Amino acid sequence: MYKFNNRLRMITAISLVLGLAACSNGGKQQGNETQSVVNTVAETLLPAANAAEYQQISMKTDGFNLGKDATAEEIAGWHIEVTPTHNLPAGEGTAADGEELFDNHCASCHGSFGEGVGRNPVLAGGEGTLTDKMKPERTVGSYWPYASTLLDYTHRAMPFPSAQSLSWDDTWSLAAYVLYLNDIIEDEDFVFNAESYKTIVMPNVDGFVRDKRPDTHNTRCMKDCKDPKSITVKTALLGYGSGAEDVVEETKVVKGHELGQKIYDGTCRYCHDTGLAGAPKLDDITTWDHRMKQGLTQLHNNAINGYKGQYGIMPPRGGNSELTDEEVKAAVDFMVKDVSK
Repeated sequence: MYKFNNRLRMITAISLVLGLAACSNGGKQQGNETQSVVNTVAETLLPAANAAEYQQISMKTDGFNLGKDATAEEIAGWHIEVTPTHNLPAGEGTAADGEELFDNHCASCHGSFGEGVGRNPVLAGGEGTLTDKMKPERTVGSYWPYASTLLDYTHRAMPFPSAQSLSWDDTWSLAAYVLYLNDIIEDEDFVFNAESYKTIVMPNVDGFVRDKRPDTHNTRCMKDCKDPKSITVKTALLGYGSGAEDVVEETKVVKGHELGQKIYDGTCRYCHDTGLAGAPKLDDITTWDHRMKQGLTQLHNNAINGYKGQYGIMPPRGGNSELTDEEVKAAVDFMVKDVSK
């Protein structure tokens, strides 16, 4: 970028004033004197001014002020994907080690042998059922084409609701145990790691083809379209374990329990709407009445600190560590609001 030099401006102004003076004065002598001054200015100051007529300057804009460069630590936090040929993690484990981990972290949803509890996914079995159009059983052993998916998903999203709490050694061990349940690994002491992974061939490895169809067949609505104001964003998990028929409606706002209901819809609903891991359903007054016998304070403490016992499993703060004690208590109060105290 360039900027006009102030010194040149001054010299130009002086020359202009003296020139006008000479023009306005009718005397020849005065005109000659004025011209002499102009010539002196031109001979002494203009060369220096011309040499510095323009000065190059720089402006630092600091980019467009959009975000910032990601740090190595931030990138590492996202770069946890595992594929058949990429990013296989360090660590190792065996099915023998994974059995206890599975009982502690996974069996409450998936059953001790991967058979599935309630409507939770079945992990083992299902061989030969994929051709059954009425009831194919898609398990890790019968359906998944790569064992890397087991490593990736287990470490990224399990155990619910404490995702990414497992070490890579624990993840290798759990993956080995699930493969062992499917007879893909036959020796419970087989050491499963990035090197031995290469020997694992999933039964359905050739069962997938690249789908070139478009993601959607919907067409743009041009007339008689749905009113955007009528569209409601749901805060609950939808369609878990099945399809769109499982869409749940928002609970009606209960006066006096607005905060508790908000926390319930955002954090507690998944387990307490389905009874997952022994969680009392919201409308199961009999079970809540039984739980209330230990006192509301104890229920609050169990919800805040977590619970594991004969009635099931409750992760601390429902698995949402950002909730405050008061928010957790409000959610409990909302759930027991219909129980006689």
